[in-house]
Amino acid sequence: MRAVRGLPEIPKVDPESSFPKCPVRKRCGGCSFIGLDYKWTLEYKEKYVSELLKPFVKLSGIVGMDDPYHYRNKVNAAFAHVKDGRRERNVSGIYEQGTHKVVPVKECLLEDKRADAIIQDILKMTRDFKIKIYDEDSEYGLLRHVMVRTGHVTGQVMVVLVLASAVLPNKNAFVEKLLEKHPEITTIVISVNDEHTSMVLGDREIVIYGKGYIEDKLCGNTFR
Repeated sequence: MRAVRGLPEIPKVDPESSFPKCPVRKRCGGCSFIGLDYKWTLEYKEKYVSELLKPFVKLSGIVGMDDPYHYRNKVNAAFAHVKDGRRERNVSGIYEQGTHKVVPVKECLLEDKRADAIIQDILKMTRDFKIKIYDEDSEYGLLRHVMVRTGHVTGQVMVVLVLASAVLPNKNAFVEKLLEKHPEITTIVISVNDEHTSMVLGDREIVIYGKGYIEDKLCGNTFR
């Protein structure tokens, strides 16, 4: 966040707070305000944006959510292969703050529950289908990220598999199994990212199920 004068200091989270507790809050780099009073965060964000834009426009008051959880409709999960002593396993989650170390996350308090469930099943399927997880250091492996987009109004769901190659072994069987577990999925796309880069998506896309896009509605308009 860019520094803005006059903003109050972000308070420390009360360990006895009645707000939902995130088990990885101290390690995960996905959010800053989890566990803080929601009304306070709205006031903070409103003042932050107002200070930045007041030379240019007049702002209306901020509008909060009735339920400020599980609203994030674009979920990106990083994948990694980790070793815990003699045990090796594939994990999915969010990068630790300022690093490329994946913090395993099964369910995020901000992310759409459907997206988290799909990602967890894809994680299990990496073992069933013997899909190698991409390693940034050795540049070996296939699966780098999974991105899920959901439409709040339409209910449409897009799954993007970010791969280091255009070839997904046993592609048809993989798609069939994923749709069997999650028939709500409307399209599946491969994003080919074969570069040594921190960027998530690649420049090439291959639609392997559905139309390759989803639509949602906002303020009476349809967006693709």
